[in-house]
Amino acid sequence: MRSHLLNDSTAEHYRRSVTEGIERVAAKLAATDRPFTGVSVDALAPRIDGIDLDRPLHDTAAVLDELEEVYLRDAVYFHHPRYLAHLNCPVVIPAVVGEAVLSAVNSSLDTWDQSAGGTLIERKLIDWTTGRIGLGPAADGVFTSGGTQSNLQALLLAREEAKAENLADLRIFASEASHFSVKKSAKLLGLGPDAVVSIPVDHDKRMQTVALAHALERCARDGLTPMAVVATAGTTDFGSIDPLPEIAGLCAQYGTWMHVDAAYGCGLLASVKYRDRVDGIERADSVTVDYHKSFFQPVSSSAVLVRDAATLRHATYHAEYLNPRRMVTERIPNQVDKSLQTTRRFDALKLWMTLRTMGADGVGRLFDEVCDLTAEGWELLAADPRFDVVVRPSLSTLVFRYIPAAVTDPSEIDRANLYARKALFASGDAVVAGTKVGARHYLKFTLLNPETTTDDLTAVLDLIAGHAEQYLGESLDRAS
Repeated sequence: MRSHLLNDSTAEHYRRSVTEGIERVAAKLAATDRPFTGVSVDALAPRIDGIDLDRPLHDTAAVLDELEEVYLRDAVYFHHPRYLAHLNCPVVIPAVVGEAVLSAVNSSLDTWDQSAGGTLIERKLIDWTTGRIGLGPAADGVFTSGGTQSNLQALLLAREEAKAENLADLRIFASEASHFSVKKSAKLLGLGPDAVVSIPVDHDKRMQTVALAHALERCARDGLTPMAVVATAGTTDFGSIDPLPEIAGLCAQYGTWMHVDAAYGCGLLASVKYRDRVDGIERADSVTVDYHKSFFQPVSSSAVLVRDAATLRHATYHAEYLNPRRMVTERIPNQVDKSLQTTRRFDALKLWMTLRTMGADGVGRLFDEVCDLTAEGWELLAADPRFDVVVRPSLSTLVFRYIPAAVTDPSEIDRANLYARKALFASGDAVVAGTKVGARHYLKFTLLNPETTTDDLTAVLDLIAGHAEQYLGESLDRAS
């Protein structure tokens, strides 16, 4: 079994095995003509349940053959131009090369003596990102597993900085379109059920700053502590960007921590055309970025950034075996001093490889392309009488609903849209997402693939309309 350990004596075995795996994936990518096969849970589960993990195959080729059956053949392929569903991006090749390198070397980014140059590369990328944001010379941050963890850490810092004697008095303000992780974080941080105050949004799904001002004033009047305002730069459902400058002004007025959840909209930091859409982000106390959403990085690649590096002390614990206090005086850089995690992958390497190969402008132009495509998609939907489109996009999301000419019952229209999404997924021809606007069911395109064209959008809209019309026709037949 030692022949499977990666070391100097098995380097050739490693080269052959990894090459074989890469060739399988490359062949699959080249042959993929739709984003999904349409396989059902009932069809796939028995194949996996039938595998006896206590009876290994002892051969990489055989394992890859099996993997083709249980995973590769039926995977959802985000690189396909008709994958239009969630915030999953196609990935750039330099980042995939970085993934291969970091997995093989297997550095752990908690301490210097486990990572050496990896620590310095991550710190350089943090400095680069805080510079792009404009947080100032005292800024810092750390890579995380994703936006949920980044939001949790930011709100932890905000809680500690609030210095409240009673946690029940703390309040977090976020728009009704903000990410669910805000409420989840509040619960994990021991705050009360009323801790998160939901602020209404305007017709563009942006936080209403007048309502925020009233909520902050009411909070102060009631003797409560406004712990944080969470502004969103790219909501999950709509891609909407809250009015950051106005929110920053209110936070300054009430002495409130301003966190910007830019997990989605962080691609604008590299944008050649649309950077001004996140003006005001430089006034935040903390920012969440997900490079694995709009920097075309493999999961996971995310970070939390802070204006004042000193606030990261709230996540610091010292262990004699790992990062004793003497290391601080010896100026040994340990990333665990800033992180909620201990053992942590060198995910920063993927972004490093990307920037060193493509440059920030190269990444930004790709994101600009999907923003341009989305604007064109909005024009298509707005001109198509079959569909109702909700808001003009700020990023790369379109929320819309099929509206049949002869049916007026909103519940029946809901069911037609739900059926169309399900039928489209089962066909494998395209993958779209869904959400609710008010009480009604809507469909959603999240466009993160520069290879997607308006022809793809037109074709998928026709498929959606066809499935919805089929459902309504069958519904009328059943009713008669």
